[in-house]
Amino acid sequence: MASIDPRVDDYISKSAEFARPILSHLRQLVHTACPEVKETIKWSFPNFEYAGAILCSMAAFKQHCTFGFWLGSLMPDPDKLLEAVGEKTSMGHLGQIKSLDDLPKDEILIRYIREAMVLNEKGVKVKKEKSAAPKNVEAPSWFLDALQKSPTASVAFEKFSPSHRREYIEWVTEAKTEATRSKRLATAIEWMTEGKTRNWKYAKC
Repeated sequence: MASIDPRVDDYISKSAEFARPILSHLRQLVHTACPEVKETIKWSFPNFEYAGAILCSMAAFKQHCTFGFWLGSLMPDPDKLLEAVGEKTSMGHLGQIKSLDDLPKDEILIRYIREAMVLNEKGVKVKKEKSAAPKNVEAPSWFLDALQKSPTASVAFEKFSPSHRREYIEWVTEAKTEATRSKRLATAIEWMTEGKTRNWKYAKC
C-alpha cells in the first residue's frame, strides 16, 4: 500500500507556481508506477522509497525542478534520458525541468521508474567514489527568497567562496525539522549580514 506524506503536500504548495504542476505530475507518475511506494522528506526535499531504499526524488528550485533516480548510474537508458548526469543537471537525471513539456512521455518515465524498482528489489547499492573536487550545491528557492529579503546578507553570500556558500546551504537544508531549519536560516542570515562565514567561530584570528 502506498504511503502519502503530508509534508510532500506542504512542499509542493510552498514551491513556486511554475513548479507545482510539475511536482504533482511527477508524484502521480511515481505512485502509478510503484503503488507500494513510501513518501518521505530527506535533505529538505521529497524522496520516494521502495523495498527499503530510496527509489527516486524530486525538488524545486527558483527557476526549475529536478527529478533523479537513486540508482540512476546503474539503470539501463534506452531512451537516453540519463545521459546528462553530472553535467548541468544539479542533483537530477532529467536536466532542468521548467515546465511539463520538459518531461519525457508518461509511459517512458513510468518504465524507467519500474526499472529502478527492479534494482531496489535486488538490493543493489551504489559504490561511493571519492570526489576529486567539492560538489557545487544549489540553494533551494526558499533559501534564496529569504536572502533577497536581506540585501546585505545576499551580497555577502554572493561574495563568499563556493565552499563557504556550500557550508551554509548544507547546514540549513540538512536540518531534520522545519523548526530547526527556520532557526538555522535566521541565524545564517544574521551571520551573513555581519559578513561571517558558517564556521566563523572556529576561524583563526
